[in-house]
Amino acid sequence: MTPVVFRCGEVPLPLTLTPETTLSAPALPEKDDFEDVLARVDSVDNPRLIVVGDDAAFAATLTRLMRLDRLDDIELAYVPESRTPATEAYGLRSGSKAAAIALQGEAKPIPLIRDDAGIALVGRALVCGGESGLVGEAYVDDTRLFSGTVPGIRVEPTPAMPGLRAAIDRPRWFGGYKWLTGRAMQLGSPAATVTRDGVANPRPLKRSTFYRHDKNWLLVR
Repeated sequence: MTPVVFRCGEVPLPLTLTPETTLSAPALPEKDDFEDVLARVDSVDNPRLIVVGDDAAFAATLTRLMRLDRLDDIELAYVPESRTPATEAYGLRSGSKAAAIALQGEAKPIPLIRDDAGIALVGRALVCGGESGLVGEAYVDDTRLFSGTVPGIRVEPTPAMPGLRAAIDRPRWFGGYKWLTGRAMQLGSPAATVTRDGVANPRPLKRSTFYRHDKNWLLVR
C-alpha cells in the first residue's frame, strides 16, 4: 500500500502523516484540483488516497473517483479534524487516531450513495422547504416517508446494505429519529432546498433522489 495525502483547506496535518507525500487543494476541491493528486496516485503501486479535510472535501473526492470509474482501484481514507456526520455514519475516528487508521487500517467495499445530480453522499443530506416547512411527498423504496408538510428530511448513508436511511427531521422524545432504510429515497416537492454534506444546492429542486450506486467503494476503517 502506498499512501498519498490530499489536504483540503487549512486543516492541521497530523504528525503521523507528515512523512508522506502531500498535495494540497482548496477546502472544497473542484474537478481541476484533482489532476495532480490523481497523477500521483497513478504513479504508485497499490495507492491509498488519504483525504484530510471535512465531509464536503471527502464527498468531492469520492464523487470524482465515481465519475472517473476509479472506485475499484483506489482505497480511500478520511482524516477529519473532529467528528462529523461521515465519521458517525461509518464509525470512523478523527484527528491523530484517524491518521493512524488511514495508514494501518484495512480497506473494505461498502455501498456508495449518490443523488440524481451525480454527487456522492458521505455523511448527511438535509432537505427543507420554506418557512412553512417542506411540502411534498417522499418514499424510501416502496414505503412512504411522508406526504403533506414536514419540517424537513435527512438522508444518511449506511456502511451495510441496503445502503441508506432517511427520516423526517423531527426527533422523537425517546429513541431519536424514526429511520426508514432502503436502496433509494425519492422526493417530489414544489421547491426543496437540498444540502449535501454541508454544501447547499444552488437552486431549489422539484425532485430529488438519493440512491445506491451500482458499484461499491473502498473505505479504510
